[in-house]
Amino acid sequence: MSIEHADHPHLLGPGLATLGVIAASVGFGLVPYFARSLTAEGMAPHAVAFFRYAIAASVLLPFVWQARANWKALLWGLCAGVAMGVGWIGYVRAVEIAPVSTVGVLYMTYPVFTLLIAWLVFGDRPGRRAVFAALMIIAAAALASSPAAISADHLSALVLSLAAPLGFGFGINVLVHKLVVLKPLARISCVSLGSVLGLLPLMAATPAAALFPVSASGWWLVAGIAFGSALIPQLLYTVAAPVIGTARTAIAGSFELPTMFLVGWFAFGEPVGITQWIACAIVISAIALTPGKSIRSVAANIAVEGEGGPKH
Repeated sequence: MSIEHADHPHLLGPGLATLGVIAASVGFGLVPYFARSLTAEGMAPHAVAFFRYAIAASVLLPFVWQARANWKALLWGLCAGVAMGVGWIGYVRAVEIAPVSTVGVLYMTYPVFTLLIAWLVFGDRPGRRAVFAALMIIAAAALASSPAAISADHLSALVLSLAAPLGFGFGINVLVHKLVVLKPLARISCVSLGSVLGLLPLMAATPAAALFPVSASGWWLVAGIAFGSALIPQLLYTVAAPVIGTARTAIAGSFELPTMFLVGWFAFGEPVGITQWIACAIVISAIALTPGKSIRSVAANIAVEGEGGPKH
């Protein structure tokens, strides 16, 4: 089955498609494990971000070439990729020193930034349910990052981590408003390429010792973050989401947040208290409330558009 034409529901049942979205969300949720393990080996946060996007950009580069006639859309995609890649540095830095559960909840504020950018930049006024869901997410973020939940020395890193959802919010708006003329894999590719290009200056200014893993296990982690938390999950979303629709995709995709919690708990011995689980429940409820606006990834947006156009 061609991924570029994977919008035929009869080729994939809803049950299997739902499992595909859940598997993709688990892959996204494993990012903190790879990121913290790689920075513990001495890699710079921007190097971790670079390798996460570099494989997808390389593998899917031919689709950008095929779409070169739509250079204006490709330019928008590159700009979105730069914002997403640079913003992700703050996320990696926060995961390095702060509790994974708290960083995860703050990361899931991207729907709030998406709605604000859509309204202020693209004139796409949010509905009442979307506004209410955004307020729920803000409440969850405040709960998870309250003085009772974090220490003062984590505060600056957590504030910096908001660059990631801000970048994703901008990227989602570009995908919905500017990239509809591109085929699905061309959209993923140009955004990934933009992330790589945006991180190249930082890579060039960094000593070689901080750019690469120092062990064989580190290279396996690089492969894991590139394939297991980026390329493969995005492709799974592209194939599966059109089969089950936006509502079920958003709800199945919310498995990402509890996956982050479990990674912090089992991999790094971080206790997850009642405050974090309440915040998690609030975020998932908000995602279920506004499925059309609660899109997790580049590929998920592509899949939603494949169902019948962007949701406004």
